[in-house]
Amino acid sequence: MLLSQSPAATHPQLPTSSRRTRRSAQPCPRGAAAESLLPRGLRPESLPRHVAVVMDGNSRWARARGMPPAFGHEAGRRALVETVRLSRAWGIRELTAFAFSHENWSRPKAEVDFLMGLFERVIHDSVAEFLRDGIRLRVIGDCSRLPASLRRTARDAEEATRDNLQLDLTLAISYSGRRDIVQACRSLAQKVRGELLRPEDIDESLFAGELETSRGTELPCPDLLIRTSGELRLSNFLLWQSAYSELFFTDTLWPDFGEADYLEALCSFQSRDRRFGRRNP
Repeated sequence: MLLSQSPAATHPQLPTSSRRTRRSAQPCPRGAAAESLLPRGLRPESLPRHVAVVMDGNSRWARARGMPPAFGHEAGRRALVETVRLSRAWGIRELTAFAFSHENWSRPKAEVDFLMGLFERVIHDSVAEFLRDGIRLRVIGDCSRLPASLRRTARDAEEATRDNLQLDLTLAISYSGRRDIVQACRSLAQKVRGELLRPEDIDESLFAGELETSRGTELPCPDLLIRTSGELRLSNFLLWQSAYSELFFTDTLWPDFGEADYLEALCSFQSRDRRFGRRNP
């Protein structure tokens, strides 16, 4: 799965003792069957529909083990595999993962090149499993800076999985929340200049429709946004879309993020009173 195992000659492998045990993927259950798979403490009627994740801490995880960043990114890939699997099993309908920010282009070229190659390989190698498991893939971000082969691979995977309905998996690669807002403004301005739209017609709904998360099919705003590694900020991720998201911060580094961490985040979400500015009676 996404991110299927990459070739051993290309990516460093985790020591056997560090690997998590994973169950093979099963068709995503619904209804009573889905409820039976929920861990104790989770209520199916109040699960978030859309979970977004800032996957942070790969490099620090690798550095603590005396390994290069690539080792941490490979371990982070494994953590995403588990999060996708759990999301399907527990009935989460949308999962958005912040894989590479627009600001990450400033990182060392060797690390950036490794990540671009990793993204391309795992997307390509995951298509068959996405089709089997009913996962629809979308990639958002500034594609103009991505290698042509990665753009082509992502486009082909999106097309191949477009009719899948079990889980919407969105990868944000070269993504910037501020840039997303700016490009939406430019798009609306062009429509006004072309007399396709009047300024007074612009409202929140029209604006949201121009965001990258609305490309193709509109992605609902995240109900829950998780950030790992102890950092307490959004880091330019889904700034407009997360206006009313519940935020969950954990000290766990992303490669160590597993079932217990995800469960803690979901239980925290279910304990909150979401009023959206209203006052409860």
